[in-house]
Amino acid sequence: MKPLEGRVALVTGASQGIGRACALRLAAQGASVALAARNVEKLRQVEAEIAGAGGQAASFSMDVAQEEQIKTGFKAALDRFGKIDILVNNAGITRDQLVMRMKRADWNAVLDTNLTAPYLCIQAAIGAMLKQRWGRIINITSIFGQMGQAGQANYAASKAGLIGLTMAVAREVASRNITVNAVAPGWIETAMTEVLSPELRESMAKVIPLGRAGTDQEIAHAVSFLASPDSGYITGHVLNVNGGMLMG
Repeated sequence: MKPLEGRVALVTGASQGIGRACALRLAAQGASVALAARNVEKLRQVEAEIAGAGGQAASFSMDVAQEEQIKTGFKAALDRFGKIDILVNNAGITRDQLVMRMKRADWNAVLDTNLTAPYLCIQAAIGAMLKQRWGRIINITSIFGQMGQAGQANYAASKAGLIGLTMAVAREVASRNITVNAVAPGWIETAMTEVLSPELRESMAKVIPLGRAGTDQEIAHAVSFLASPDSGYITGHVLNVNGGMLMG
């Protein structure tokens, strides 16, 4: 029997990158997966890939920056699958600029998507988890929420806030056998990073002890571990997946 057989996972930002990798990995571990993102066409491709491998998935259009879409999407997922056991808050955006030039709209957009949305998604999923007295909430934060990054005050603040949210909610729901953890990726090869210059990518690799960027698959393996029965005594934890970069 697969470790997540009979479980239902909802993954935000599941259409590409880390979210897609997490959805595929959780499905491979036996979970049924509710795929949430704005791009339904890409979600359908992930859904077909999961179905082709013998898994079960369904796609739900959801812009997590819109509270009503979160409520509607989670209700539809609960109607479809009957429960949500595992929530992966992965959706995120960047709007980079030096703080002295950063527009308030760009600050708000990043905080709304990267921090307020996970809070709203947790609220939408937590009722079902409390009722069944079992759940796994996994928030995708970032190394830049731990060490900061010039030009990303909004992004770093949102990801640091997500770590605080993780720990606070972990304390609130631990007595109901619900764990709440975060995964903090370092430099990962995704659509967000592939547009950067070769020079910048090379300079980043030099400050990583393992000497390379990580992959979305490596983040997905960390997420699937925290979603599994094997992680039942881990909560309020930030799992660093950064090739040693945070050591300095």
